[in-house]
Amino acid sequence: MVPYGLYIGGATEGGRVHAFLLSWLTQCSFKPPLVAIGLRADGTAHPMILETGVFSVNLLDQDQKPLAADFLKTAVLQDGKLSGHGYARGATGCPILEEAAAWLECRVLHHAPLGDHTLVVGEVVEAGVRRKAESLAHAHTGWHYAG
Repeated sequence: MVPYGLYIGGATEGGRVHAFLLSWLTQCSFKPPLVAIGLRADGTAHPMILETGVFSVNLLDQDQKPLAADFLKTAVLQDGKLSGHGYARGATGCPILEEAAAWLECRVLHHAPLGDHTLVVGEVVEAGVRRKAESLAHAHTGWHYAG
């Protein structure tokens, strides 16, 4: 019953890009602007983010459950798209989905392994809003756990 949103996280490493469903995110400081994410320790993005020190967060509109569902499994890069969705590389090199309502790009400041996830604190270094939207929340999906 703990409310939280659903996002598409992004990572890059050595020219590769990756996107994944992200559900544990919170703002933790205004000055500087900081967010914290819970990153699955056995996920593909985990070593990419810890090695490169950067990640992106794509914020979704509440009607974008189908987009979120496309990232429940490991993202597939094919024909210049991630799991069928267009993207551009942001300032950090991480993917920014064309369909995202808004996005953040972050530089990792701290990380701590905690159980089966790693708590990652990132400073927001770039951000953008394409349109105002009501954010997609886990409660909108009916899913038990979403990443």
